[in-house]
Amino acid sequence: MKILGAIVLCLLWAPLGGFAKPRHCTFRVHAQANPQDTEVFATSFRAKVSRKEVAIEKTAWITERDVMALSAYSAPDGTYGALIQLDEHGRVVLDTLSIERRGRFLFVFINGRFITELQIDKRVSDGKIYIPSGLTAADIDLMKRDWRLIGERKKR
Repeated sequence: MKILGAIVLCLLWAPLGGFAKPRHCTFRVHAQANPQDTEVFATSFRAKVSRKEVAIEKTAWITERDVMALSAYSAPDGTYGALIQLDEHGRVVLDTLSIERRGRFLFVFINGRFITELQIDKRVSDGKIYIPSGLTAADIDLMKRDWRLIGERKKR
């Protein structure tokens, strides 16, 4: 009887996941991997800044689900930059990465496109990721559809 009750509860709960708000923008932060990691865990990638071939972990540490808000601005090169504010989970993950992976790189992808690499040179405990440039106006529009602007009230 307990098993039947658990199954019914799971079946009733399952459809609720289908009503989640659709996302317009993807945001992924991948960490630099150990070069000896296999192809199951890491992939080869050419870094923009160092122009070296590096390994990055296939699984993202931070995703669009960890983003709370953003602040966008025009960059000098004609693109856009943004300050991304993470929620509590994202803040803890970023803090942990900044302690455990000091000296390594984080790679930021937005809408499936590589945007920037960030070298971890100090502890980041404020939950903010700074993207200096490389975003398009379309990227910013999609981001604004999913996340509130820093300083605004929470979206419903």
